[in-house]
Amino acid sequence: MKKANLILNIVLILAVAALFVLHFTGAGKPVHSAAPGSESVTASKGDIVYINLDTLVNQYDMYNDLRSELQGKLTAIENDINKQGRALENDIKSFQEKMQKGLLTRSQAESMNNDLAQRDQDLRNLTQQKQMEMAEEENVMYNKVMDAITSYIETYNKDKQYALILTTTAATTTVINGDSGLNITDEIISGLNAEYIKNRNK
Repeated sequence: MKKANLILNIVLILAVAALFVLHFTGAGKPVHSAAPGSESVTASKGDIVYINLDTLVNQYDMYNDLRSELQGKLTAIENDINKQGRALENDIKSFQEKMQKGLLTRSQAESMNNDLAQRDQDLRNLTQQKQMEMAEEENVMYNKVMDAITSYIETYNKDKQYALILTTTAATTTVINGDSGLNITDEIISGLNAEYIKNRNK
């Protein structure tokens, strides 16, 4: 997730820099603003438009499918680790009871203690390994989603020919306020989901 946030921050910085250049070189077309009481603006060729990335990602079927798949894997891993943890805890209690009752020789106690300590360390290592694997899978998932979104928007904008497409999120707000007619989030979501469903069913 941190890697995905870093990528998004870089994209946002580049978008702001491009907006700065367009504004001060006169190459950009000013964003339309609706006068009080007038109808909302409709984005047209050469406009600067924006997308709410949080809404886009959360309503993107590909993201939701991949997230559900990832959650299923995570639940299975957690259940397995918890099962091993409970078994180890029960064996430790049994070992302690036998020690208190004097039912083990010193040699037996040392052997069992070493075995339990090794199992505990193995479980800790497994937990750490699985956490790293799931974090890596989450990063790959976000990369897949962002790559699909970026590719779609590049193709989409060949037809629309907007001068600049900005993104805004709850964490990093590039667009503080904008006419709703320049918000193309719903249109992108509709197109992305249609494309995803078409390709998923192949």
